[in-house]
Amino acid sequence: MALSADGRRAVSASRDKTPKVWEVETGREVRTMQGHSEWVTGVALSADGRRAVSASWDETLKVWDVETGVEVRTLQGHSGGVNGVALSADGRRAGSVSWDQTLKVWDVETGLEVRTLQGQSKWVNGVALSVDGRRAVSASWDQTLEVWDVETGREVRTLQGHSRGVIGVALSAEGRRAVSASWDKTLKVWDVETEGVVATFTCDGEAECCAWMGTGTILAGDSLGRIHFLTLELPDGEV
Repeated sequence: MALSADGRRAVSASRDKTPKVWEVETGREVRTMQGHSEWVTGVALSADGRRAVSASWDETLKVWDVETGVEVRTLQGHSGGVNGVALSADGRRAGSVSWDQTLKVWDVETGLEVRTLQGQSKWVNGVALSVDGRRAVSASWDQTLEVWDVETGREVRTLQGHSRGVIGVALSAEGRRAVSASWDKTLKVWDVETEGVVATFTCDGEAECCAWMGTGTILAGDSLGRIHFLTLELPDGEV
């Protein structure tokens, strides 16, 4: 699910093959966007709330006009189901990850594939982009996260520490911290620059999704249906 910057609209992804737009205050369904032929696995929303990008196991991504529900374009290039999508803050670049073990970067306005980033040995489940769109982090079933330089396509570093597949990842606003969710039942907070683990939280069920809420608060969900609100406390002097 993706939330607009003003918190008034949400866009959801579903196994019914559609993204839906919702009015958060009332819970009212605003519209349904149809066009995918398989499960919709993820959705991202531009900062102004006018564009959404959906990822599907039909091996495509679709760009939507949120106000009208009209499909603007289809992004094609993956050779396996697409598991997740992220947008840069300006909405011009999208990152998508797939069963084909790749992270692809797209120009949202033209629909052109900018580059393919490949280095993980199993399918890639989650992706996060920095605010400026220059860094990406991908989460894989091979138990690692990869940090990428989007402009060059170079793999910057590998974050290792999970003992089962990594399902989700999110970057903090300043881009220095990443949080990852894994089927090893842990959430880990990483220093992206040093590769170090800053904190670990253990869930009762498999950790399946995570997000930052401000600088030091993490929102996460696990396979038992529990939602966790976590506050990251760092030693004095660290940010």
